Amino acid sequence: MLRELVIENVAVIEKATVAFNQGFNVLTGETGAGKSVLINSINAILGSRVSKDIIRNGTDKASIWAVFENITNESKCVLEETGYKNEDQLIVQREIYIDGKSTCRINGKMATATVLREVCSSLINVHGQHDNQNLLDSTKHIIILDNFARNAEIINQYKKEFRILVSIEKQIKALSIDETEKEQKQELLTYQISEIEKADLIDTEEETLEKRKITILNSKKILEGLSKSYECLGNQEGTALDLLSVASNALQTIQSFSDDVAILSDKMNELYFSAQEMAINIKNSLDELYFDETEIDEVENRLDLIYKLKRKYGKNIKDILAFYENAKKEFENITYSQEHLDELLEKRDVLYERVKVLANKVTKSRETAFEKLSKELNFSLEFLNMNGIVFSLKHTKGTLTINGQDTIEFYIITNAGESAKPLSKIASGGELSRIMLAIKNTLAESDLIDTVIYDEIDTGISGMAAGRIGKVLKNSSKGKQVICVTHTAQIASCAESHLLIKKTVDNGRTFTTIDPLLHKERVSEIARIISGDQVTELSLASAEEMLSLMC
Repeated sequence: MLRELVIENVAVIEKATVAFNQGFNVLTGETGAGKSVLINSINAILGSRVSKDIIRNGTDKASIWAVFENITNESKCVLEETGYKNEDQLIVQREIYIDGKSTCRINGKMATATVLREVCSSLINVHGQHDNQNLLDSTKHIIILDNFARNAEIINQYKKEFRILVSIEKQIKALSIDETEKEQKQELLTYQISEIEKADLIDTEEETLEKRKITILNSKKILEGLSKSYECLGNQEGTALDLLSVASNALQTIQSFSDDVAILSDKMNELYFSAQEMAINIKNSLDELYFDETEIDEVENRLDLIYKLKRKYGKNIKDILAFYENAKKEFENITYSQEHLDELLEKRDVLYERVKVLANKVTKSRETAFEKLSKELNFSLEFLNMNGIVFSLKHTKGTLTINGQDTIEFYIITNAGESAKPLSKIASGGELSRIMLAIKNTLAESDLIDTVIYDEIDTGISGMAAGRIGKVLKNSSKGKQVICVTHTAQIASCAESHLLIKKTVDNGRTFTTIDPLLHKERVSEIARIISGDQVTELSLASAEEMLSLMC
């Protein structure tokens, strides 16, 4: 669970250290005090995309640290799978720089944002107001139901088989062409295969031909250059080689008189032999030099053929040869297409029956899960002061898709005697908050994530319903950790740990602090939530009473 959060130079927060406890934690404070900054900092630790705009004015980077303790076995497995040491304590760090770059670390070891998301997704579940809006999207209802059903194994098995079925269907479609089209395709492929085969191409041939073309076109210059070079180096009297020999002999006769001269003599001797070897090599090149007047035509004709083939089949010889291999395979497939098609059709029919059986199992798991889910939701909603609301499921079966054969949408009856209507059509903001809380609370029992964060779950809620929400949150925090940002006194009074987010202005700069509250401070804060700026003795008494009843 999340034990400590350190925030430095993030928006209005210069530096704040927040300690969280097991159980039910709440954060309160006036609007604009920095509660959203806290949630955004946690999302950054979870690997969400972060803008450089969060960096506090006048600083060049923002830093966020999170310390997790008592890591679950599931989280430890994720750590090991991603290459990090399995430890009971986990320290995650995120730094965002003014140039837009960011770095992530897990226990001091560098990590990518993707790895951070993978690791931290098993540590914290953040529920914001957008989750309420997901209830209005009927396509998301099937995800909620599957999470409750815990049917991932059968769904994954179904998806694996379904993807194979789709692949076979594509192959069948590709082979199912009429005879006229088949003959036309075969004629084209025959021509293409023959044209490339006749060319008898070699992968590196074009580069070799281009080099040979340059050599032939410059043959006269090459011959003149080699001849002139050999003429200068040759053994005849007065040439470079002859002069080097004279110089070497001269030094050899006096090398015994001086160490320096001996060194010069050795170097001159080496120079002579190198020049001699160079002369031999140049002579050999001259002897081997041969140019056929017709060769340039042959080279250019070959390059022209390669150019024409490139225009048709690829940007280089490698692409042309790849086209050739694919054309042969396609020709073979068409030639034996009926036989192959019959095999695929038989395989498709057998696989379809297997996929259909799996789809029915998925459907059954969803129907069974909804029976239980609806009972638990109806009970939770009644407790949350939503008497008379009845959950129902609109379920239709259709063609097979990657998610099965089911179309799922949640329906509710808001008043006795009325017909069920789509949840997205009739639920208000406050009702959506309570319905989502009821769903989260129901899923929490089977959820392996220890920490759940609710960002303003109390939107559109007050009075008795708010008190009931507080009790549900406190009850769901048993053995786990629930952190809730709230503006509601009833919810705040149910918490076991209360943190105050407070904003101050000093010398024209805004500063935010986050501090735990003792009992007397909690009374004052809850009284402020009840009555606003004017805290009265009556509101203080009400806050005291509320704490005594809720705690």
